Amino acid sequence: MNQLFRRKHYSESDHPSGLLRVLGVWDIVFFGIAAIIGAGSFSSLGEAIFKGGPGVTILYIICGFACAFTALCYAEFASRIPTAGSAYTYAYASFGELIAWIIGWALIMEYSFGNIYVAFSWSDYFTGFLERLGYHIPDYLTCSYSEAKNAFLRHSENPELINAWKTAPIIGNLKLIVDIPALIINGLITSVCYIGIKESKNFNNVLVILKLAVIILIILIGFQYINTENWHPINPQTNTPSFLPNGFSGVMSAVSGVFFAYIGFDALSVLSEETKNPQKNLPRGMIISLIICTLIYIALTLVLTGMVDYKKFDGVGDPLSFIFEKSNANVVWMELVVSFVAIIAITTVLLVFQMGQPRIWYAMSRDGLMPKQFQKIHPKYKTPSFATIVTGVVVGIPIFFTNKTFILDFTSIGTIFAFVLVCGGVLLLPAKERLKGRFHLPYINSKIIFPVLFIGGLSFFYFWQPDFFANLLDWSDKTEGEFRVSITIFIGINLILCVLAFLKNLSLIPLIGLSSCLYLLTGMSHDNWFWFGLWFAIGLIIYFVYGKKHSKLAMK
Repeated sequence: MNQLFRRKHYSESDHPSGLLRVLGVWDIVFFGIAAIIGAGSFSSLGEAIFKGGPGVTILYIICGFACAFTALCYAEFASRIPTAGSAYTYAYASFGELIAWIIGWALIMEYSFGNIYVAFSWSDYFTGFLERLGYHIPDYLTCSYSEAKNAFLRHSENPELINAWKTAPIIGNLKLIVDIPALIINGLITSVCYIGIKESKNFNNVLVILKLAVIILIILIGFQYINTENWHPINPQTNTPSFLPNGFSGVMSAVSGVFFAYIGFDALSVLSEETKNPQKNLPRGMIISLIICTLIYIALTLVLTGMVDYKKFDGVGDPLSFIFEKSNANVVWMELVVSFVAIIAITTVLLVFQMGQPRIWYAMSRDGLMPKQFQKIHPKYKTPSFATIVTGVVVGIPIFFTNKTFILDFTSIGTIFAFVLVCGGVLLLPAKERLKGRFHLPYINSKIIFPVLFIGGLSFFYFWQPDFFANLLDWSDKTEGEFRVSITIFIGINLILCVLAFLKNLSLIPLIGLSSCLYLLTGMSHDNWFWFGLWFAIGLIIYFVYGKKHSKLAMK
């Protein structure tokens, strides 16, 4: 058992000396905005609105809140370990090999599978942009097979997906439906990452300013077309106007689309060695970027749901340009501007994720947990060449048979789970010496505060949504029932945390982060959990068959 939790010890000599500390607080903020405002705002926002209606605004606040506390936990890890790294590195040094493997496996899910969704998003904006220029690609070559089939079977209001299914040529007994642009951009980005690319903070800052300028323009122009009646659509169950037309369970079912918007902020932790005074500037930059992005997402959601009926966002992969189409606001020049900027913005997200994944595999291979081939560095380009090619294949193959909704859920559940481990892990850290100039997670005794906050919040929710609690144990409806089961488990776990907080005097900040992330997991369906469990079962088999035996620590 001790072998499973053997730790890797870092020292100052492990700290690379060739990196320049050039990043200040606002450079970190801009990198954070670059990571957060990408496919989440330009694509998954549409799916989230369709599921949750105008009330999905509440979910952006909840996710921002959870990510803020998680960011503080990341900063606490970074201040304790004298080397750059991700949650994988922190876990290896603090909790041992098995937990490090689990988090590393979750990061593989976040970066690789997340990029599948981003590739689909890029395709939506690219084909939309060509369409507006007068160039049409057949619908059956711009979406996935399962996406078109599901849209047809559930009578979706998305005409492109329906047309793709009806017009696709048939080979044997199978319709030829494949997202060609998504495959092409994945191949191109993989090639660029294989050759290598150098990015400067100045280029990134200019790009972020461009994205922010366009989003502010969308908000200002879109505000003029808002119809406030769209903020209170009819709830089909009660037949009354409601900000939550699908109920609170409908809002929580959108958690994957909303949380996907925040995926990537944790990548800021790898910038510690290029940051001036990282113990102070890194956590500040993380929090500021999260606050700015949360406010932007709230404004965008209110504008989009005010301009267009939320039900029209079904299957829409380019929501920010969709609202300006002829059938909606009919502002043609804005369609073109938004589509063009989105293509650039999403391309950079693809590049960052596709560069990040091989380096995670590289780090795990360097520790002996993955085969040595993943350590292979190209002699000319100085990139992890084998790992980069494998990443391209892992992203490319599922494009043929999967769909955006599944990938969105699959990616989000893995990332939230990693955040749960990070926040929960900080609770287990021993006390440390407080050194001047370093970040220290403030200790606030949760003995009384957390039980009061949780029970008080639960009471407020009870009076706000009494019908939900009255039917809490009614699990007859599949979707509603799954959410109620998850909420029941969530309440039970938090009552246990209340007892532990009272008995153990736990630190409040990581405890709130843990509870918030656990709440986000309640929005995941049982199918999501099944596939998530299957993914981790595969990961554990690989660890026990290969990683545990070949670990560098096992050889010491």
